[in-house]
Amino acid sequence: MKEILLKTYYNSTSIYSTMNLSKVKLVVSDMDGTLLNSKGEVSTLFFDLFKQLKEKNITFCAASGRQYNSIVSKLDAIKNDIYVIAENGGIAKKNDDLLVINLLSAEKIKKILPILNSIENSHVVLCGKNGAFIDSKDEDFIDLFQEYYTKYQIVDDLYSVIDKEDFLKVAIYHFTSSEQYVYPLIKDFDEDLLIKISGKNWLDISDKKSNKGNALRKVQQILNITKEETMVFGDYHNDIEMLREADFSFSMKNAHKDITKIANYATESNDNYGVEKVLTQLIEAK
Repeated sequence: MKEILLKTYYNSTSIYSTMNLSKVKLVVSDMDGTLLNSKGEVSTLFFDLFKQLKEKNITFCAASGRQYNSIVSKLDAIKNDIYVIAENGGIAKKNDDLLVINLLSAEKIKKILPILNSIENSHVVLCGKNGAFIDSKDEDFIDLFQEYYTKYQIVDDLYSVIDKEDFLKVAIYHFTSSEQYVYPLIKDFDEDLLIKISGKNWLDISDKKSNKGNALRKVQQILNITKEETMVFGDYHNDIEMLREADFSFSMKNAHKDITKIANYATESNDNYGVEKVLTQLIEAK
């Protein structure tokens, strides 16, 4: 087995670590802030590297807080060849095969929704199994929201759909900071709910067992792949559990400081091909 020197980055300081990347059989990447650049694009380089990963029998899994439809639209060219973990682990699929589903009960949604509705400069999204629901009429939010949710309905009242659909999570967008203005108001609900700051402006609320790590373990079980054979990339709090399921765990240079502390390694930013640079060395190691 070939060992290589992998260049890693911590606080703009380059160091070298010897890692046996030839063991890797599964690559898992978050989307926003990780595989996607700041324009929400997947690089052509990644698609070229994916072909080489496939040739070397390395499986790829996209894991995101995004809606399933949104993820596969970004990865349309390879969607039939990958595993997808969506809604922060609320659902996982391989093509039409449903591998994981974790629903958030209507009772819990009704309990938290009044507080979310009271937060100024924010917008609530009910993330259903078959589509999302919003009641916002704010055009700026709707334009932004459509980047993450491609299948949705605008309704007059979110309460009107709670008992009619199966929901995976509740997302809330704050125009300034979800960590500063949303999390402090709902953090006391963490005994009954999984609360994740999933980006600068987004916060997600799910069932306790619904996280990317649990969904990743199911994918690993199906593929008979171990933690020692798994590589994961992430940048925010909703990536914590899945980073812990991989020996080769990478934080992005643009990651939240908490993620940098948790990951075993680091790479460049999403705008500087951080994922692609590691995958290039992974392919060389094979």
